[in-house]
Amino acid sequence: MAASKDLKVVITGASSGIGAATAEAFAREGARIVLAARSAEALEAVAERCRQHGAEVLTVPTDVTDAAAVAALAREARNRLGGIDLWFSNVGVGAVGKFHEVPIEAHHRVIESNLIGHVNDAHAVLPIFLEQGRGTFVNMISAGAFVPAPWAAAYSASKFGLRGFSQALRGELSAYPDIHVCDVYPTFVDTPAMRHAGNYVGRATSVPPGVLDPRTVAKAVVRLADRPRPTTVLGAPAAAMKLVQLLAPNAGAAAMNLFMRLYFERAGRAAVSAGNLFAPPADDGQVDGGFRKPRQRRAAAAVAATLGVGAIVGGILWSRRREAAG
Repeated sequence: MAASKDLKVVITGASSGIGAATAEAFAREGARIVLAARSAEALEAVAERCRQHGAEVLTVPTDVTDAAAVAALAREARNRLGGIDLWFSNVGVGAVGKFHEVPIEAHHRVIESNLIGHVNDAHAVLPIFLEQGRGTFVNMISAGAFVPAPWAAAYSASKFGLRGFSQALRGELSAYPDIHVCDVYPTFVDTPAMRHAGNYVGRATSVPPGVLDPRTVAKAVVRLADRPRPTTVLGAPAAAMKLVQLLAPNAGAAAMNLFMRLYFERAGRAAVSAGNLFAPPADDGQVDGGFRKPRQRRAAAAVAATLGVGAIVGGILWSRRREAAG
């Protein structure tokens, strides 16, 4: 793999959050970058920040649910850059609400964006990698690929499916030692994603304390360019979350459902909205979601995350006691 300063990089979902942070991180390394997302205006805002670091940047407005558009993006990137070293498949959307109360078209859109969109990305770039004999495909997934998320069932389906998709791809590509499929599994990240998600609860949404800085995730993606690895897990509670899912998957999901119900009973009112499911939001281009406290210390974040996991474990034990009493 080329040194990061010589990289030819494509980033989908580049208009905000982790995608925008990663674009800037690669720009600082001197990479040549193609940015893709639905909003041309937001892409240009991110591209301009990258150009301030001296990077060569091309923006290609693209909806990753359109396979033909993604194939055209790959061709244009290869032709403009002279090849593709790393493709960062980063699109992700969500819809919050009880499964039966969320419109079916919203569920479909989450699956189309989070799973089919990544499939479209891989299908477009892998032939280029095979022709080159090298390349790295980075899949932004999330810790939600290990732990089910009640009140976001389609999101869970997309992330669990994406993890299986990546594992299958790695199996198919095992005979090509210079072609890599790298998964990134962060816990909650301070991006605009939660504010942009479809809200079918009519209550204000938020994230737990101790969320990751998107720039931390971006640094991990940049490292994969030089040192690719199949799995990168980010965030203090990730290992504990995986353990809970392994030991008590049904009780864990029930405890999480209880937590979500109690949270929304107390949350303030908010407008019911499809969010960014069917159209890009007006405030795209931003990296941060505004959920982190100023000068938040890592130690405090770790404590908060540990307490959150402890609450889930406590919920599991409570759920089991109920089952035994019944």
